Amino acid sequence: MLSVPTLWTVFVINFLALGLIWAYVMRCYPSFEAARFWTGSAFTAAAGAAMATLRVIFPDTLVPLLFAGSALILAICLASMGVQKFFDRPLSWRNTLLITGLGTVGLWFFSFVHDSVPARMTVFTIAQTLPMALSLKLLLGRHEGRVNPGAQLAGIVTILVMALLAVRLAGAIAGAGFSYMHFSPVQSVVVLVLVFLSMALNFGFLLMAMDHLRNEVADLALLDDLTGVGNRRYLLQRLTEECVRSERSGQPFALLVIDLDGFKGINDTHGHAAGDACLQHFTLMAQTRLRPGDMLARTGGDEFCIVLPSSTLREGAMIARRVLEVCRADAEQCTGNDIPIAVSIGVAQWSREMGAYPDRLIAAADHALYDAKKAGRNGFATYDPAPPLAPEPASAPMPDVALRKRA
Repeated sequence: MLSVPTLWTVFVINFLALGLIWAYVMRCYPSFEAARFWTGSAFTAAAGAAMATLRVIFPDTLVPLLFAGSALILAICLASMGVQKFFDRPLSWRNTLLITGLGTVGLWFFSFVHDSVPARMTVFTIAQTLPMALSLKLLLGRHEGRVNPGAQLAGIVTILVMALLAVRLAGAIAGAGFSYMHFSPVQSVVVLVLVFLSMALNFGFLLMAMDHLRNEVADLALLDDLTGVGNRRYLLQRLTEECVRSERSGQPFALLVIDLDGFKGINDTHGHAAGDACLQHFTLMAQTRLRPGDMLARTGGDEFCIVLPSSTLREGAMIARRVLEVCRADAEQCTGNDIPIAVSIGVAQWSREMGAYPDRLIAAADHALYDAKKAGRNGFATYDPAPPLAPEPASAPMPDVALRKRA
């Protein structure tokens, strides 16, 4: 049978290793804030286990075990806060301090005022299982229509830990002679199983972190590096979704294709850095005139597109006018070395003849953009075909229509 000091040493080494792993994750990915709480949880648990070993040096006092119990309760609370942070739920330090404080007071009371091992075990078990129980709904629930595999694993392990703590409490209440100084073979096995489950729990947290970081990378692949709005890939993905939705419901949507007028001259005269600044400035201005749900994307060079869900051609023209107005107002305020920004906009509305082919809608809006430029630029034009576009034969493959890039 393993000795008590050996078991507590296993606890210390286990949580130190987990703490170092989470510290490395926290350092490499500072934006992943949940790692901070899981790092703190692991190191706090390691400190609690280290304090418990002092009972071997000071066998006549329960103080080391009481400090250890408080630290382990705090560690569980920090782990629960990490789960809440991961799912963007509001954090409550008050709850953490309340659970830890009441648990500490209970342990001290049933040690020095009314000495009772079953009572101490009851307080300790409740204080540990309460934050875990509060995290279960988040770990096992669906988020954005899917279940996180790592969270599901962490939830299952949490249930197993809570069940094991309940069995241990039942043994203590039944008078099984639980002792932190003289573990029985059964108690030794329980401690080793808890060590294993703590590792499995943190492995679930690591899987959650990997899933989160993978989603971040996927999001970055759909964003334009310079302006931070969607890129051409994201635009085509969104247009395909809107085409399918409109084909099913019959509800139209609109697309704006936008070119910055004279952008090549800005690059040639002021340099590419100034051109990049103009693109960024236009992005900020255009976003102030969009509605919730509208999507702005940069498709390359000086060309942008705006997807307007559930919108008619008339509503698309209204948004185009708003964008033009904010650009014109900004240009009027330019002084000195400021570079005025002028844009031309083509507006088109999805129709049933276009079907689920976003390239047809892009071509229509691009045609309207050409009309706007031909009319003198710094304006907008709408695409209203007569007769309507003829559908392609079902057997003929649709050619890819590339977005035109204009200077």
